[in-house]
Amino acid sequence: MSKLLSGVSQFIRRRLFYGLISAMVAMSLILATPAISYAQSWLDLILRGIEIIQLANLSDRQEAQIGAQIDQQLMRQQFQLYRNESIADYVDDLGQSLVPFSDRSDIDYTFRVVESDQVNAFATMGGYVYVTTGLLRAAENEAQLAGVLGHEIGHIVERHVVDQMEERAIQQGILTAAGLESEEIVALGVEIAINRSNSRSDELEADVRGYENIVRAGYAPIALVNFLENLEGGGGVPQFLSTHPATSERIERLQAMMDPATASVGNGLNEQAYRSNIQSLL
Repeated sequence: MSKLLSGVSQFIRRRLFYGLISAMVAMSLILATPAISYAQSWLDLILRGIEIIQLANLSDRQEAQIGAQIDQQLMRQQFQLYRNESIADYVDDLGQSLVPFSDRSDIDYTFRVVESDQVNAFATMGGYVYVTTGLLRAAENEAQLAGVLGHEIGHIVERHVVDQMEERAIQQGILTAAGLESEEIVALGVEIAINRSNSRSDELEADVRGYENIVRAGYAPIALVNFLENLEGGGGVPQFLSTHPATSERIERLQAMMDPATASVGNGLNEQAYRSNIQSLL
């Protein structure tokens, strides 16, 4: 019995000794590390160490969280929300009515109106879609606006922003085998939103998705073509159309998808009703 107690005592002493050694090593590392600001605690550094995200395996929840951070930075640094509740609600209601007919209806979407005379619309990850007041004025009817929103939903459906992030990260040499830090992902998302540069294939893909979306929702498919034609003939290509492919090619491809006999059949072509909904902008 005494031998057993002696063995246990030695085991406990060894565990205490090894624990003491580990603590001393950890303390020496802390003392040898340069001082950091109070804003960046050791806990912050530990948390940052595990906030590495692989874009290829990004979950819907992660995408929504990152999208919300991108949205906050865009609204704080780059854009100003149009402070008119009736128009904001109108655009959001219209966008939300399209979501169930999209091919990615299982995430939450947010549709924002931002103040700008530029004719522009863009989307970022996590279901965030933005249209400018200039674009709302340029649209002639609700079906045209629905076509634009459907196009931007199409970018989200295909996760084009995520693909662009990965491409930019590789170009900038910041993509590791583990992935990217969340802060780097947010910064890339903001950069892409500001400097919209979708590829030819992305734009054509979003056109198809947008067309399918508004047709399922009951809007006249000709409206998106009319919107593109009006902007192309308006003198100078607006930012909304400044990406590849050429607007004429997009129009031709959309027209090829339509049955001429039913192209003008559907909702949203009443110009007077649309003008009534955006009256404060006119």
